[in-house]
Amino acid sequence: LLYMAAMTARRSATWQAFYQRQLDRGLSNIQSLVALARKLARVAFALLKNGSEYRPQIRQEGCNAT
Repeated sequence: LLYMAAMTARRSATWQAFYQRQLDRGLSNIQSLVALARKLARVAFALLKNGSEYRPQIRQEGCNAT
C-alpha cells in the first residue's frame, strides 16, 4: 500500500526532489520508491501521533538532507 502511495508521491512537487536525490545517490528505481514509502510512513505516523494536519510548506522549509 505504501509502495503504491510512493509511486504517486514521486510525481508530486513536494516529494519529487526527495525521490530524485535517492536516484542521484545511486539507488535503483525500486530502492528509491521504498525509501520514499518509508519517508511517507514516518510522516503519516508523526501526523497521527501529534494530531496535526499535513502542511507541505513545512517539508519544503525543512532540512534538504531528509
